[in-house]
Amino acid sequence: MTGRLRTTAQLVAFALVAGLLALLVWSVVHQEHAPGLGATAPGFTLRRLDRPGTVSLASYRGKPVVLNFWASWCEPCKSEAAVLQRDWARYRSRGVVFLGVDYHDLNSDARRFVSVHALTFPMLQDGSGNVTNRYGISQVPETYVLNRQGKVVAHLRGPLTDPGFSDQFRAALAKAAA
Repeated sequence: MTGRLRTTAQLVAFALVAGLLALLVWSVVHQEHAPGLGATAPGFTLRRLDRPGTVSLASYRGKPVVLNFWASWCEPCKSEAAVLQRDWARYRSRGVVFLGVDYHDLNSDARRFVSVHALTFPMLQDGSGNVTNRYGISQVPETYVLNRQGKVVAHLRGPLTDPGFSDQFRAALAKAAA
């Protein structure tokens, strides 16, 4: 009986590993990948988190856009929030648009995050995850900077408070606004 039990356990383990491998392969094949530098940013229309209505990325064509993907449970997002709010206040008079896209979050938690951090730029809900998937978001925070033509000029994976990201972000804003 011990030999039969061992063989059955090995077959079950093999089937489990094979199933997980198949799931991984399927996920990689079907995963949307991040748009590269110079690519046109995927369009979207999302519901606003901060008030009623929707926002379409296409409506901002002709303006530089900062897309920041964040979540209320993300510790680096909390430290980055003040930087984004400061830069939004600094650059909006130059026509730069900031959009926050909430990633895998409860609406109540996301609204509380926006309130606690006193964020005043438009906040959007991606409840289905379709937009974050199309942008290849695998972690938060992640930030895209788009030029006036809707092309990606920067993709920063990690908080803007990380060493070096602040300079890269400002350089990307300058390039996008040119």
